Amino acid sequence: MDFLQAAINVSFFMVVLGVAFAFVRLVKGPSLPNRVVALDMMNVLIVSFCGLYAIRAGDSAFVDVAIVLALVGFLATVALARFVERRVNRDSHARDEDAETGPGEDR
Repeated sequence: MDFLQAAINVSFFMVVLGVAFAFVRLVKGPSLPNRVVALDMMNVLIVSFCGLYAIRAGDSAFVDVAIVLALVGFLATVALARFVERRVNRDSHARDEDAETGPGEDR
C-alpha cells in the first residue's frame, strides 16, 4: 500500500467519524440553528466522501456528483437560514406587540 492509499483510508475514517459526530449534534440539538449547522456539516463531509471515492476509484463521475451535492447543500442551507431568521423576527415582533398592548388585551 502506497502513501496515497493510506492517506485516503485515514481520510475515509475521519470523514465517517465526522458524519457520526454531526449526526449526534443533529439529533441532540438543542436549537434549530445548531441542527442547521450540523446538517450543513454533514453535507460538506458527504461531498468530501464523494471526492475521496473519486480519487480512490479513479472515476471523475463522482466529482460531478460532489459538485451537485455541494450546490444543493448550499441552497438548502441558505433556505433554512432564511427560515430561521424569519422565525426569529416573527417571534420578536410578536413579543414587541405584546409589550405594547399587554398579553391579554386585544389589538
